[in-house]
Amino acid sequence: MNTSRTKVAGRIFSVLAIVIVILFLVSFAGRFVYIFSSVEAQEVGIQFQNNRISDVVGPGVYSDIGLFVSLQTISSQAIPFGVTDEEIITADKQRIGLKVSGDIFRPGIAQKDEIRTLWSQYRGIYTDDDQATARVVDLTRQSMKVCVGDRSFDDNIIGTSRDALRACIDEELNKLVARIGLRIENLVIPEVILSPAVQTSLDAIVQSRLDTEKASQDELRERAQALAEQARQEGEIRVEQSRIQEQTRQQVLLAQLEQERLQAQLVVIEAERANSLAQLETTRVVIEATKANELLAAQENVEINLVLAEAAIAKAEADAAFQRELAALYTANPEYVRLLLVQANASALSASDKIIFTPEGTTPTIVLPGPGIVPTVDTTPQIAPQSDAPEETAVPEEDS
Repeated sequence: MNTSRTKVAGRIFSVLAIVIVILFLVSFAGRFVYIFSSVEAQEVGIQFQNNRISDVVGPGVYSDIGLFVSLQTISSQAIPFGVTDEEIITADKQRIGLKVSGDIFRPGIAQKDEIRTLWSQYRGIYTDDDQATARVVDLTRQSMKVCVGDRSFDDNIIGTSRDALRACIDEELNKLVARIGLRIENLVIPEVILSPAVQTSLDAIVQSRLDTEKASQDELRERAQALAEQARQEGEIRVEQSRIQEQTRQQVLLAQLEQERLQAQLVVIEAERANSLAQLETTRVVIEATKANELLAAQENVEINLVLAEAAIAKAEADAAFQRELAALYTANPEYVRLLLVQANASALSASDKIIFTPEGTTPTIVLPGPGIVPTVDTTPQIAPQSDAPEETAVPEEDS
């Protein structure tokens, strides 16, 4: 029984020893290696070697082996914060309270050099949200007091002054947190806190201002109504004057247009008259030229006829002189006349003509030409001796 217990105790001790050794090895190995360590999308990874920053990396999975290597992450998500301060003194010694809220952002992958420089000083702020929020709250209170203290009560809470106050706190706070590598965005002042006494005094002031402004507004409204009525009447007068002026202007324009139309018609009439005169002048010149041409042609015809008449007279005189000379020649030389008659008769006959001489009072016999028939008379012209015998008539033979 005791032996069994001893064996069980020995096994338990062996298991515990093995576990302790494994844990020691794991813890010891964790200082020399990390495998598949993840950096999420909203984080920035810082790689260490020999306890010094070797690199700043973005989202991903990383592994490393070396002497004292490790990987730590910084969240890049916004850390919301809110600050309320109910006791802030304005420049005119009034007390107000403010509530300010916004988002805190740590340095990201784009600020590698800033992380390397400030890591050793502000490691807790970069890795612990509570530390970052506490530091920003303190700096926000300081910025609130600076900005509110530089302004009067009205400049801090009335109208658009609150936007100027918010911008001032935002600028002042970002100057302070920039020294530790942080930045503030989406800063707002959702509430301005007033004490009851200040609220009562403010209400009274506001009511007085409202009453004063109401009276002023009533006065202004009455003046505005009077001015509006005056403006309306003046407007009606101006409209009537404008209407009359426009009518006058339109009438003047119509008169000018009518005058221009008449002038244009006059120009057209003058142009037509000039064209008519030009046409008449052209017609007159043409008629005169035609008459001159006809007269010249008539004169030329008269002159030509005179010349022709003179030529005809001269030719007639020449022909008459020739005939007179010829008659005188014929009269002086009757033989020559006979010779001409014979030649005329001879020239009237051709080589194929036949001449038959018959006694006067007898009928000539017609001889038809044919084979074996030869001419019996020589028709060659000859000069016959002058004789008192009766002339024989030459009858040409008819061709059958």
